[in-house]
Amino acid sequence: MAFLDNSGDIILDAVLTDLGRERLARGDGSFQIAKYAFGDDEINYSSYERDNVSGSAYYDLSILQTPIFEAFTDNAATMKSKLISLTNPNHLYLPVIQLNNQAAASKQTGSVFVVCSTSTTEKNRDASPGGIKKPTGDNSGILNGVGLSGADPKYIRFDQGLDTTAIAPSAGLPNELVETQYSIEVDDRLGYIVSPTSAAKATLSYVDDDFIATYVVDAGPWVTDMQNDNEDADPAQVISGPRGSNIRFRVGAQLNLQQSDYYFDTFGTTGTFNGVSVKYIDSVVRVTGLTTGYSVDTTVRFMKAT
Repeated sequence: MAFLDNSGDIILDAVLTDLGRERLARGDGSFQIAKYAFGDDEINYSSYERDNVSGSAYYDLSILQTPIFEAFTDNAATMKSKLISLTNPNHLYLPVIQLNNQAAASKQTGSVFVVCSTSTTEKNRDASPGGIKKPTGDNSGILNGVGLSGADPKYIRFDQGLDTTAIAPSAGLPNELVETQYSIEVDDRLGYIVSPTSAAKATLSYVDDDFIATYVVDAGPWVTDMQNDNEDADPAQVISGPRGSNIRFRVGAQLNLQQSDYYFDTFGTTGTFNGVSVKYIDSVVRVTGLTTGYSVDTTVRFMKAT
């Protein structure tokens, strides 16, 4: 990673990402820059005033002289801290997005979600040799990756809002802080995004040169408004203050995993799960709110009984 020296004149260094250059190279006139974003990942705001004792005029000097990242072309290296414009400058807290590991339908197993990558793997362990689900007891966090009908009640859920007890949930979240659209990123070689209530696939936006697929979802079964969810003591809540929305989805297993062991042998490892020998690959699914730019990752384990 290189840095730009901004101790003197302001320098603007803009480059196209790999995906941007690919679209520009089509030469069909379809390439247009519709949106852009700024971030401040490299800035440590705790240095304000702390590093200067020469008077208030110098409090921000360290921040202004902080070297900033040089523009990079890897579109997968997204900004974690995006700058946003708000009409109300008096917000005391900004919203976060958190994995809901409390609701029964979206609990993890350990610290991961397991995606069964064959129909045999997702069956009852005792009724079908090779199945990894317990015949009785807790099967939290085990998602069907092949049998994607509406019968499977398990999904991944993230909640958005102000995670503070200083403001009661009944106060409500201002509309400009509510996430109405989310992007979901997943390794396209391994999985794809599915509705939480049916076998319908999410609309694929694009797949970049690093095989990362991006899906953008909004209303319907994907995103639910929680602004009127004001129950303080609800055990299924992970947001302490005013709530905005939640996003729910499932992850399907690509045919590469269903029909071949190649990726499991190349990227994965072996072990046992619920007493069954398995191969598995750990991957990351990233969820980003398109209003605030806040993003969060969760680990998804693609598993195949051997």
